[in-house]
Amino acid sequence: MALVDLVMPKLGESIMEATILRWHKKPGDQIKMDETVLDIATDKVDSEVPSTAEGVLSEVLFKENDVVPIGAVIARIKTGAAETVSAPAPSQPVYTPAKEVVEVAEEIPYQPAGAKVPASSNGIRFYSPLVLNIAAQEGISMTELEKIPGTGNEGRVTKKDILQYVSERKGGGFRSESTSNKPQEEVMVIPMQKVEQPAPASAPSMAPTVYSGNVEIIEMDRMRKLIADHMVRSKVTSPHVTSFTEADVTNLVQWRDKVKKDFEKREGTKITFTPLFIEAIVRCIKKYPLINSSLDGANIIVKKDINIGMATALPSGNLIVPVIKNADQLNLVGLTKQVNALADSARNGKLKADDTTGGTFTLTNVGTFGSLMGTPIINQPQVAILAVGAIKKRPVVIETPAGDSIAIRHMMYLSMSYDHRIVDGSLGATFLTAVANELQNFNADRDL
Repeated sequence: MALVDLVMPKLGESIMEATILRWHKKPGDQIKMDETVLDIATDKVDSEVPSTAEGVLSEVLFKENDVVPIGAVIARIKTGAAETVSAPAPSQPVYTPAKEVVEVAEEIPYQPAGAKVPASSNGIRFYSPLVLNIAAQEGISMTELEKIPGTGNEGRVTKKDILQYVSERKGGGFRSESTSNKPQEEVMVIPMQKVEQPAPASAPSMAPTVYSGNVEIIEMDRMRKLIADHMVRSKVTSPHVTSFTEADVTNLVQWRDKVKKDFEKREGTKITFTPLFIEAIVRCIKKYPLINSSLDGANIIVKKDINIGMATALPSGNLIVPVIKNADQLNLVGLTKQVNALADSARNGKLKADDTTGGTFTLTNVGTFGSLMGTPIINQPQVAILAVGAIKKRPVVIETPAGDSIAIRHMMYLSMSYDHRIVDGSLGATFLTAVANELQNFNADRDL
């Protein structure tokens, strides 16, 4: 007999850990090669982890809801091989995404403010979705969370750390270390403000909220909780400013109507407005590269790669943002195929973790749902997000050599929210106007 290690698979460059959602097998169960052993989740997607060997599940090393570092051994499988030496599993085992996909945005780092709390080597601290959910349920603010010392990899706060903190806080006190073998000056990391004391033991517990009238209470699913957390953190992180403009997209609409049948017949896929919008955005990012950046402390990081995220609606009503990598290197046919492939994968729950990472700018089409315009929330750590509204026919004044006249044109509103720490109103409005001009001046005689 030989023991084969089943390790937590690598799920993307920026993903360092995953949460175990459910074990499909228990110790003693027979397992076939590539059979699903467990479901895992990151703040990007949910995935199934298949077996890398055939045999019997000998040992499970983590429980459900545990947060596990990438590459850690999570289970051992006893095979029928003659060798007695444990055989290592591949460093990057193949995995298949589950049906539910999870958020949307980039992982948002937080940096402790003033407390002597262990951090990663670059001074940035990360929190897993499980830790953030527990903090939200227990009413722990981000300021308070940053003061909790972590025992995880590179000083990260683990589930055990935050649960211990919650227990000690309810008990009337909090110590920064669970052991006493460290110097006293490292133990005292409590900020100067007073820690709120729990109610006396004799006091009755807080009564549940009572809702008047005829109501239905729906508990948010895990994906909706993550989306809510990302949105709140983005508004707290970035001072949002939104600019608006409109564009006459008559030439673009007429060109698409003219070529869409031939395009689908030749390329085997439909051409939508989205790749045309992305093409215009890419051209403008090259003119105004500061829009394609992020903020790290006092440093502005201008991204040379142009990776465009596109907000995609799921059957559940939630949104996810798959990313078109190196969009500036694709022609219109390549953009169209990438857009359609990612949108189909999102709707069918087949996105991989790398499909939702690395975005540098985001496009959201609120017109798909009938909205004329919107005020989108920035997809952190990006600094801008552009929304396009529904295309409507309207009478407008147009200028001609013979004078002004009124004509029926296809009009569309555009709006862009941007991080006012980096993008001033002049740059934001100039970039948005440039995108509108690209769409308005579309060449109606363009070849496929």
